[in-house]
Amino acid sequence: MPSHLDGDGSQRRYLKLLLVAAPHHRATPDLRGLVAFLENQDFGFDVSLEIADPAERPELLELHRLVATPALIKLDPTPKQVFAGNTLLQQLRNWLPRWQQLEVVSGLGISLRPAESDGSRTQRELQLEDQLLVLRQENETLIERLRVQERLLRMVAHELRTPLTASKLALQSLKLGQIDETRFRDVLGRRLDDIEQLSKDLLEVGTTRWEALFNPQRLALGPVAAEAILELEKLWVGRGLELLTDIPTDLPDVYADQRRMRQVLLNLLENAFKYTPDGGQVSLTILHRTSQWLQISVCDSGPGIPRDEQERIFLERVRLPQTSSNTSGFGVGLSVCRRITEVHGGRIWVVSEPGEGACFHFTVPVWDGQSAS
Repeated sequence: MPSHLDGDGSQRRYLKLLLVAAPHHRATPDLRGLVAFLENQDFGFDVSLEIADPAERPELLELHRLVATPALIKLDPTPKQVFAGNTLLQQLRNWLPRWQQLEVVSGLGISLRPAESDGSRTQRELQLEDQLLVLRQENETLIERLRVQERLLRMVAHELRTPLTASKLALQSLKLGQIDETRFRDVLGRRLDDIEQLSKDLLEVGTTRWEALFNPQRLALGPVAAEAILELEKLWVGRGLELLTDIPTDLPDVYADQRRMRQVLLNLLENAFKYTPDGGQVSLTILHRTSQWLQISVCDSGPGIPRDEQERIFLERVRLPQTSSNTSGFGVGLSVCRRITEVHGGRIWVVSEPGEGACFHFTVPVWDGQSAS
């Protein structure tokens, strides 16, 4: 793209950027600051910024090999660069000084200063250095993309455990006469639907991103939570557990994927029942924390989690040494919960002391007409 002359005769350079971000991402402080910075700051470029919603333009994900969104793409001047994550504004600030060096901005059709006679680097060396940096960045992006696909395969495969476990528990309850055949058929039918959808997700993992497998809609979270408790009935009935629930009837609806919310609740409740000894206590609470968020809390009276492990347990395939010897599973359930809550724009964390149980909290955005945005 050509440059043009400023009023003082200096040449202006064009900077063409593409921001790929969902509406809830664009509402974050980082992206609001990024857009404001590009609109209000004069850093020597005439900026063209296009904003695209990945849900409306999914072809951009493959075209630009995006690992995650939000993502900022420098389309021109070449070479193309892709930035992703939650620090786009800082990444842009870090790279602007390099783009502002006329010697390393290619394709602008302007006169570049010759090499200095004091032995400093030539224009060609600077261009090659810049291109090498971009190639390294693209290589890291491709490597990360492979890692993401591997993580997605593990996560979706882990999710298959939930409907299979629910189906197995329903069959055991039917044999023991704890539920009738109508209830059993209902549970089995819904869980088979889940398995069918998860099998489709597995087929899509190689060509799409985790976020693209979500279908957030207006959702009443209370019934989903109640259903999750009933589905895990076999894990707590007859053990003398005290099950406490606080689910207000006047909760606002949320903007979330129903299947994924049930997955988070089932994972957290299953862990709570698993690690709570007979006669212990498990609670499920939903609070309208702010006008924008609901907070869901699942607490148990199990062994608790050491403080230095409380961040690590949300990583993939991490299981605590004090519990791994007597419980089953592959240790990816909490990483699944973290990814689901983050894709919804929320967060998940744990509050715990060894020997005093653990409380897992996560947030979900309140519905405010998102589908119309």
